[in-house]
Amino acid sequence: MIKDLRHFLDNAHSVYHAVKAVADQLQEAGYTRLQETQSWNLVPGGKYYFVRGGSAVLAFRVPEEKPRGFMISASHADRPCFKVKENGVLTGAYTRLATEKYGGMLMATWLDRPLSVAGRVMVETENGIESRLVDIDRDLLLIPNVAIHMNRTANDGYKWNPAVDTIPLLGDKADADKFWAEVETLAGGEILGHDLYLYLREKSSLWGLNNSFLSAQALDDLSCVWACTRGFLKAEPSGAIPVLCVFDSEEVGSSACQGAAADLLESAVVRICSALHLEKNCQLSRSFLVSADNGHAQHPNHPELSDPANAPIMNQGIVLKFNANQRYTTDGLSAAIFRKVCKDAQVSLQTYCNRADIAGGSTLGNISLSQVAVPSVDIGLPQLAMHSCYETAGCQDIEDLVKAMTAYYGKVLEIDETGTISVK
Repeated sequence: MIKDLRHFLDNAHSVYHAVKAVADQLQEAGYTRLQETQSWNLVPGGKYYFVRGGSAVLAFRVPEEKPRGFMISASHADRPCFKVKENGVLTGAYTRLATEKYGGMLMATWLDRPLSVAGRVMVETENGIESRLVDIDRDLLLIPNVAIHMNRTANDGYKWNPAVDTIPLLGDKADADKFWAEVETLAGGEILGHDLYLYLREKSSLWGLNNSFLSAQALDDLSCVWACTRGFLKAEPSGAIPVLCVFDSEEVGSSACQGAAADLLESAVVRICSALHLEKNCQLSRSFLVSADNGHAQHPNHPELSDPANAPIMNQGIVLKFNANQRYTTDGLSAAIFRKVCKDAQVSLQTYCNRADIAGGSTLGNISLSQVAVPSVDIGLPQLAMHSCYETAGCQDIEDLVKAMTAYYGKVLEIDETGTISVK
């Protein structure tokens, strides 16, 4: 199982490559690709998916019998990194690549490591403008540190300036024209637009005395993407409509048209209900959403940064995330439902809260609910070094999340006349 995840992580060098890998899995599993530009003809027992903008994907299955609500998961495929700017080649004593920050990253982790570039480019063809994936699959770039001799206070704390300190070195002075020529060759046409990002060349690694830890780029949130996809594909039919959502732009607020704040999920629900002649509100009243995005494990060197009673440990279970101010969507009801799922799946569950005097991050759960209002829970894997270019999680937790999502997607919610909820 971990071997498959590592293959996914080692090849998902951009959000576009990650979403293509998910779409390829769905295609191989017999799912029919739908187009948002066309009407949807859905049949009982059908398996479907669609891709929006190349960086978001949504899949679902239609039960053989009359559907009983939606069982949804949402995760995201983007990660904090550097994006290549327009007119991105800088000349001088050397040739460098102009970049800007995407999301809130730990900038220092990107220095003195082999890097490269991947993403999509828009090329002009005889049939119009076509999107093509590009990955310069070799050690191409490096962001060099300033020597300690020239920055004597480097170990006393340093404020990184992304306009100066993190510009990657690309080549010699004479190499200024080579970068875009290579991208154009890989794309196979004249470039009219691009969304290109830096990525770490280092592969994932298993380590520790028992090989119990996994380190890789983009564990936040590709590990949840992979686990939710695997659980979605493995689950048995339940009578509900299982829905897998993989969004873009979570790291910058989810506001892109491929993000959770857009109408991607809401539009899909409306179109599914219309095609199957279902009452949307009735279906949503018995639906549920799992927002899956990694959480912070207790740091081995800084346990004081965690809430003492809600500090998850790697390899001790999935994280159930709480926040009184709704940074996470978990409440008493949704926590009870997900605890029941994990109990049935026989997997461990831990809780996470921010330390009261340390502001935490947020995720796409509450943003998704602004489009489709259903009970929701925020979960994730406990990990270290979130938003580093090389993050760490526990192998057992990853396996537990697959088991939990397989069980979740095999469930249906039943609500009786008294409001009592059964998870079956």
